[in-house]
Parts: sequence; structure tokens; C-alpha cells
Amino acid sequence: MTEPVEERVRGPRLLGPPRNRPAREEGARGALIAVISTLAFMATAIWVILTSDAWPAVQRQFFNPEKIVDAFPAIARGFWLDIKLFLLAEVLILIISLLIAMARSLRGPAFFPIRALAITFIDLIRGVPIILLILLLGFGVPALQLPGVPRSAIFWGLTALITSYSAYTAEVYRAGIESVHESQRMSARSLGLTQIQALRYVIVPQAIRNVIPALLNGFVSLQKDVALVFVLGIREGVREADIFAARTFNYSGYVTATFLFLLVSVPVARFTDWYTDRDRRRKQAVSN
Repeated sequence: MTEPVEERVRGPRLLGPPRNRPAREEGARGALIAVISTLAFMATAIWVILTSDAWPAVQRQFFNPEKIVDAFPAIARGFWLDIKLFLLAEVLILIISLLIAMARSLRGPAFFPIRALAITFIDLIRGVPIILLILLLGFGVPALQLPGVPRSAIFWGLTALITSYSAYTAEVYRAGIESVHESQRMSARSLGLTQIQALRYVIVPQAIRNVIPALLNGFVSLQKDVALVFVLGIREGVREADIFAARTFNYSGYVTATFLFLLVSVPVARFTDWYTDRDRRRKQAVSN
């Protein structure tokens, strides 16, 4: 008797593996290889370092447990100042840079002076290294002894960070504003909204969603660059490590400060990568 066509077609399929099995096996094999290669690399690196003739001297100078314990309280207090400066600066940067980006995005001849000021600010500030800006503001302005002008090193160090990062972040916002389709602006204007109202209620909310990954990357960078205010003599984490090294001729304090910064920056960096990947998948799903 002749086999039904459906059975003849279905039969050979049962002999082969399920469709998803090769993909799962390939993924598991890749993960296993990645783990083994990582462990092998780390073990080799540790073995090379620990068997080096210079390791005992390096260990005494950089990884001395007693010195790390001695340095930790002062460096931790200084690092807490870094965190407070970082959080305050980030809030102000997000607000000020958004206002600058909105000013640069205004159209029409009547707003030309505002656009020119925004462009001039961005071009000038981005052209000055942040460390130089900190030195100029932190030492230069207090030296003028202007009446009513603060002379605090913390104030001017924070001002330099906010000024520099606001110029860069404004360009991130501007990229997000320009990524919003022109029809959104035209629709808002057709409803009777002014340019500022259209930006505030229609364009900017969409722009911010588009640039959150880039803003998070700036968040990570600021967390590290806030330590640059140590050049003004502010006793934050790096400055405390520097004082400890000068007092003991031992560099374990720098390792302590490094660990504290990594304790904050690595989780933030991982969250940034996770959010960026999720945002990319969301956009791909919408486009499909």
C-alpha cells in the first residue's frame, strides 16, 4: 500500500534534530569556550606576575595590606566628597546642557543671537582641556579677589566640571533633537504652539529617550573626571591617596582609591551597556 504523502514527508523530519537544538548547542559551546579561555588567561597572567622577580617589591609598594588598611579611612572620606560632587554636577549638567541645546535648536532670524551665543559657548569650552579649565577657574578667578565672588576651590572646581560637561552634553541633546522627524515639529506648530513650546512638549521628550544611552556614557566619564579637582588642593579621594604616598613613600593608597572608583564605575558601566543593548533591541523590534 502506498504511504500517505503526509507521512512520507513527516517521517524523515523525525530523524533529524529539532530546529532549535543546533542554536542552543552552539550557544552553550560558545559560553563554555569563553569561560575556559577567560580562566586560562587569568591563571596565566596571575602566574606570570607572581613568579616575576620584581613582584615582591611591587607587592610591598602597591599592594601592602597594612598600608591599604591605614590609608582606607582618609581615602574613603575623600571619595565620599567625590561622590557628592559627582551627583551634584550631574544634575546641573543635565539641566544646563538641555537649555543650551534648546537654545541652539531655535529657528528663525529673531533667535540668531541666542543660537550664536550657544554655538560660541560650545565651541570655546569644547576646545579647552578640562584640566586646564579647572586650573583657570580654580586659581584664576579667586586671584582676582572680586567682591561678592566665591573663592572656594570646591565651588570653582565644580563650576569647571559643569561648564565643560555641559558643552559636550548639549551636543548629545542636540543630536537627539535633530533625530526627531521634522513632521513632529511641523505638527506642533500647526496646533498653534510656539517654537519653545514645541521643543518643550513635543521634541525634547522624544529626543531625551533617543539619547539616554549616550547620556549614561557621559555619566560614567564624569564619575572619573571629578577626581581632577585634586589639582586645586581639594582633599578628595585621589588627593588623600597622594598625601598618603608623600607621607609614607608607599603607593598602596593609589590602589585603594582605584578600587573605590571601580566599585562605582563598573556597575554603572554594566548598567549602561545593558540599557544600550535593550534600547537597540527595542528599536529593532519597532522597525520590524
